[in-house]
Amino acid sequence: MVNNIGAHDALSAYGRAKGVGGSAPAAPADSGAQTGEASFGGLVSDMVGTTAEALGKAEQASIKQVAGKGDLIDVVTAIGAAETALDTVVAVRDRVVSAYQEIMRMQV
Repeated sequence: MVNNIGAHDALSAYGRAKGVGGSAPAAPADSGAQTGEASFGGLVSDMVGTTAEALGKAEQASIKQVAGKGDLIDVVTAIGAAETALDTVVAVRDRVVSAYQEIMRMQV
């Protein structure tokens, strides 16, 4: 009997991440996917872009604060948003790696 817990965990993480990363671009029509269905690569790309944007905003807020033109509350808020986005990407990555390892352990 095959243990599907790892695959279920990855599927659950993917489903939760679809809402976190924003709307992912639709898969190309020639890939065989239905129109409007998000691809995993598109989801990951969107999440990485969102995380990079959040990190950039946090950096800009920090630079303004150091220059004396920003507010400390803005810096803390931007850093918190960036940390949350980065934690989400890391959690999805960990779930995908775990599911891959579970698949590799399956006997054929």
